[in-house]
Amino acid sequence: MRDVSRLAGVSPMTVSRTLAEPGLVSPEARARVLAAVDRLGYVPDRGAGGLSSRRTGFVALIVPTLTNPNFADTAAGLTAAMRPRGYQPLIGVTGYSVAEEEVVLRAMLPRRPDAIVVAGMRHSPAARDLLARAGVPVVEIWDRPEMPVDRAVGFSNYEAGRLAAQALIDLGATRIAGLGPERTGEARDFRGEERLRGLGDGLRQAGLPDDLILHHGRAAGAFAHGAEAMAELLARGGAQAVFLVSDISAFGALMECQRRGLRVPQDVRILGFGDFEIGRQCVPRLSTIAVDPVGIGRRTGELLLGLLDGEAVAPAVVDLGFRLVLRESTG
Repeated sequence: MRDVSRLAGVSPMTVSRTLAEPGLVSPEARARVLAAVDRLGYVPDRGAGGLSSRRTGFVALIVPTLTNPNFADTAAGLTAAMRPRGYQPLIGVTGYSVAEEEVVLRAMLPRRPDAIVVAGMRHSPAARDLLARAGVPVVEIWDRPEMPVDRAVGFSNYEAGRLAAQALIDLGATRIAGLGPERTGEARDFRGEERLRGLGDGLRQAGLPDDLILHHGRAAGAFAHGAEAMAELLARGGAQAVFLVSDISAFGALMECQRRGLRVPQDVRILGFGDFEIGRQCVPRLSTIAVDPVGIGRRTGELLLGLLDGEAVAPAVVDLGFRLVLRESTG
């Protein structure tokens, strides 16, 4: 920094302000500093700066997978909201494993993130204690916990399942199935399980059976999951309509129906979740329950910036909701 200040003919403080808060520096001085930075190839030592500012400039973002486009979009929304203020996400992936989430947290906390964003509200007791004691803002996303660790931005997966039940009933179906991953094992999709729980409650309250809510295979992160689950359902006699906990699985189920010569929606209606790009482009296009993954990330970033600035941010839980999108796969 002293080398840059000498070359630019300004004080080290002006160099520091230019790199940290450029709006506080005159355009002429800023241009001279940036030219000197480029000439010298200077890279600020954020670790050293963090010793005095207690800010490291990164936010821990913990998600179950990056193969699901919605989580990637959430990361993009978070980055777009926080990058203008100098924050970048450091991403950890859990593979839908509660135990792995704890491992990721223990690896990230020594690096002193300025905030933590974690998908879901189901944590091991140790992980929840780590989050509560982290001493930085914590936001749980993609769910609506009654008692968040700190803050939450998302929606009710349970209510999304109830909406799926009502939508398929309104379309005239009386034999309705729900397909999702198994509820056992190390890797579990708790949000998908909540959607199926909501579906089951919605069916029972309408006086319809829930015996075709099937839990098959591992967490629904592959097209094959939907194809295999649909094959199991068809082996049991099939259904008039099917709700799958992800558009990825719904696309796999659609392909399985086409391989078997089943017409969608004439022989079976298919409803997914997530409103992924593939569901908007396949034939027939997938009906779905749409959420706003970019909006979840952006709203989380805005919330964190307020908390990091010391603002009294309310409410503790931000519900961004969801909406039903009916396309050709349900008729």
